[in-house]
Amino acid sequence: MKYFIYFLMLSALGLLIYNITLIDFNDIMGENSKIAVACVLSSLCVIVLMLILLISREIKKKAEA
Repeated sequence: MKYFIYFLMLSALGLLIYNITLIDFNDIMGENSKIAVACVLSSLCVIVLMLILLISREIKKKAEA
């Protein structure tokens, strides 16, 4: 499960970098930029949620030991 979480985080990081390149910073509210900004925000959410999951699993292991 740990490696799957890392895989999801790596995939989200790749999508984050790709979508940052698609953002037109001169027209952030343009049609293509809106989609890229939404994808950037969702990728950030995935990364944060996976970090929370990893930390909670470590706390659970320490509590059981």
